Amino acid sequence: MATARVSRTLPATSAAVWQLAADPRSLPRWWPRVVRVERVAGREFTQVMRTPRGREIRADFRVTDQEQGRRRVWAQQIAGTPFEKYFASVICELRVQPNGDDASVTLELRQRMRGISRFGGFLVRRAARQTLREALGALERELSG
Repeated sequence: MATARVSRTLPATSAAVWQLAADPRSLPRWWPRVVRVERVAGREFTQVMRTPRGREIRADFRVTDQEQGRRRVWAQQIAGTPFEKYFASVICELRVQPNGDDASVTLELRQRMRGISRFGGFLVRRAARQTLREALGALERELSG
């Protein structure tokens, strides 16, 4: 499994971070390459992402665990999708903790590869870490702007 984790202290209250980061509808504002979110219903939602070549790709997710205001885990629904060729599972976790007037935020992405893709774990981990850094940077800009 390729696991990437990035943490940062953001200049916002943990409640403000949670309000923005835990709402799937706000993902286009801070998660890299997400252009819109569709079909938000209960614990499920669909991210529409744009590739570097401009193509749109849909990925369905389900919130699998949550501690209100502190922790949220969502997993990509892989079965029967084009992602199934490369991934056995993709799980993202958000953790928010108060830190005085600020909030400590950790994003973690766990990707279990399938087939020949298993041998590129270090590349997947590096790309995931970059995505998480971009996400935290954008989240910080959204909260301070």
